Amino acid sequence: MTRSRPSPLAAILWGGLVAGTLDIGAASLISGLSPVVILKYIAAGLLGKGALAGGPTEAALGMLLQWAMSLVIAAVFVLLVGRRVAATRQWPVWGVAYGVVVFAVMNYVVVPLSALHKVPHFSVFSFVANLAAMLLFGWIIALFARRELAG
Repeated sequence: MTRSRPSPLAAILWGGLVAGTLDIGAASLISGLSPVVILKYIAAGLLGKGALAGGPTEAALGMLLQWAMSLVIAAVFVLLVGRRVAATRQWPVWGVAYGVVVFAVMNYVVVPLSALHKVPHFSVFSFVANLAAMLLFGWIIALFARRELAG
């Protein structure tokens, strides 16, 4: 089924929600922690370390925060370069490149400025695994931009 009109909103929603949700699974695989614990860590970025001892409410807040951040990340991509990327066959390269930007901003700006004040611990495995997760994140956003914006 072909689309009659490009939809930036659909690209943002699909890209952000799918990438954000899969990112929780990736973080769980990389860290060995359950997705619920990952969600509590996300909530702790806003609430502080006390969120780690919380329950379903903190996990739900973590999911909402994850989706909100993912939607903002997708919106930046779609609104700044989405139509241009959708018009080219190099959309995967654009998505992966955006993933590098997302990795840098999240790990070296957002996380250190969060309520946890945590600087990511460097190890080759964590660096490569987290970078790969963000490359996939960017690729997913570009995929939905291509799908929803291609004319």
